[in-house]
Amino acid sequence: MLLLAADTSGKQGSIALAECRAGETCAVIEVVPLAGGTFSAQLVPQIAALLEKHGLGKSDLGAFAVASGPGSFTGLRVGLAAIKALAEALKKPIAAISLLEAVACSGAAHGRVLAVLDAGRGDVYVGDYELDPEVRLHSERLLSRAEFLTEAKVAALSVNAIVTPDAASAEAARISTGASGISVKLIAHPHSGVIARLGWDHLRRGQTVRPEDLEANYIRHSDAEIFSKPKA
Repeated sequence: MLLLAADTSGKQGSIALAECRAGETCAVIEVVPLAGGTFSAQLVPQIAALLEKHGLGKSDLGAFAVASGPGSFTGLRVGLAAIKALAEALKKPIAAISLLEAVACSGAAHGRVLAVLDAGRGDVYVGDYELDPEVRLHSERLLSRAEFLTEAKVAALSVNAIVTPDAASAEAARISTGASGISVKLIAHPHSGVIARLGWDHLRRGQTVRPEDLEANYIRHSDAEIFSKPKA
């Protein structure tokens, strides 16, 4: 089965085409980078070009995987809208993948793992996952960097690893956890090839989303929501 994956959650995005077989992992055929800021203009033409390059059409696709967040509000909406439209037209399943899950699974760690992404404004997104034997989510939260470091220090006895693509978070975590023995792993930012492989895992477990139910996993409220709240 051919699976198309997309990630438009950050400044740089990508799409990936993968071949997935029952009982096996996905083999990524190609990953195509997308420049940030122009996802709405690039995404659909790049998907068409990727399929044409490999002698394929939209009807050859058997499933979709998409990074559902957290990340850029505008970027996520573009990616989710495109995948939703394709899946609805083709009547194919969607696997919505948290970017924090992609981070957690990219660190070659096992057991309990904290996945960390820079959220800007002095905050971080933190995903608490159990990776043995299957991926199990404990929580995903927005914390200040200070709150995260305090929690990491307390959790050092029960957490096997902290995984992040953010160098500042990795260095701060190393200093905070000190000699606790917790492993801090700095990784490359996950691309859509990782989203494809995780999507296949979700699809095999029946963890799919109908197009009409596909929503972004923002975690943080938008500025519009924050500033529209009445002041006490």
